[in-house]
Amino acid sequence: MIQSGLIQNAHNDLVTDAAYDFYGLRLATCSLDQRIKIWRIDESNGTWNAEDDWKAHDAAVSKVHWAHPEFGSIFASSSFDRTVKVWEETSVEADAQPNGNGASAASARWIERAVLVDAKGTVRAVEFGPRHFGLKLASISSDNHLRIYECVEQPSLTTWQLSEEVDVQVIPSSSPAATSMSHTVALATPTQTHASLDATNPSLVAHALQQSQNQPLSRPGMGSREADGGWCISWCKDKYWGELIAAGAGVSGVVKIIQLTAARRPVAVLALDPYASEGTAPPAESESRAAYAVTSVSWAPSCGRSYHMIATGGRDGRVRIWRVKPPAQDSDLDMSVLGEEEEGKWTASIVADFDDHKLAVGRVEWNITGTVLSSAGNDGRVRLWKATIGNVWRAAGHLSVEQAEESQGDVDMEHAVAD
Repeated sequence: MIQSGLIQNAHNDLVTDAAYDFYGLRLATCSLDQRIKIWRIDESNGTWNAEDDWKAHDAAVSKVHWAHPEFGSIFASSSFDRTVKVWEETSVEADAQPNGNGASAASARWIERAVLVDAKGTVRAVEFGPRHFGLKLASISSDNHLRIYECVEQPSLTTWQLSEEVDVQVIPSSSPAATSMSHTVALATPTQTHASLDATNPSLVAHALQQSQNQPLSRPGMGSREADGGWCISWCKDKYWGELIAAGAGVSGVVKIIQLTAARRPVAVLALDPYASEGTAPPAESESRAAYAVTSVSWAPSCGRSYHMIATGGRDGRVRIWRVKPPAQDSDLDMSVLGEEEEGKWTASIVADFDDHKLAVGRVEWNITGTVLSSAGNDGRVRLWKATIGNVWRAAGHLSVEQAEESQGDVDMEHAVAD
């Protein structure tokens, strides 16, 4: 049994993202209407009530993400206006002047502390790094650049240093054999290309997003428009392996594991390519290969595992779960399969590949222990996936908007599985 809730008419346009805070008591939502809303749950009846609502950007807001509470009540937002903004909650008495961007302090408690304007394209994702690395922020934009910022004035949050900037599509690999070998190969059919979309006009942005979400059941496949691409990031939560981030950019369908170190420039230690099989060329060398963009990636908390779990969702409607093994754990692998050149390198394989959504997947997210994966797709369903005996991943149920409307309380997932 799970509890479901429905927020009616949350925004005046399409909701692009929703993010819980660390304690799960507040929810930040953003939309094509350029506004951000903060909701708080009433634990007595399970309803969500709007606490704050303001115009945050000059174009559609793409993502929101909360910082760890040890840094204060802070979250960041990214937008099609090519900016990333950092917001902090303050008391009304402490800031009695208008907020420049958004509502005045008399009616809103969130103050814009910083605006990051380095992106040359629409910013599609933003995420704070794990707290043990300090107050760091990663963003990725449609110019295919991953940018890492570090707050150098933490009390005021006004000064952020751009510590790393790298093109995800051309980032060098730490070894020639950095492309993963998967046990499954997904087949796709290429379609005609389209003109590029390089403007940030809100109406054009809304049109592009609407086109990308209204794909027919045949799932046309790879294109060249900005609306056909996918830009996503997810930090590794484990401190032991250092600063690692998974990033996908463009229409290649490849997610790269990027290592960040102070001693050298970022390098890609591994490429998660579901369309590659043993002996095939890397994505950059196989231009004729058909692929679907990855729209979401989520790195699971390790919780003591000797390997990592990374989930991806794409425009092909598939949810994939990758098992990623660091170099120190490769001794138990079958070297006859990997080959000698792979010894001591990061390796990965697909342990689950689901096609239940049938339409583009917009979001994948792990639970706090990394044992249950949820995915949301354009089929209007949130689906749950869980490992069974023998580490076999299976569907654990799904929830649709219609079910949430009919029962604003507990939903029996056993009955929710059947369509």
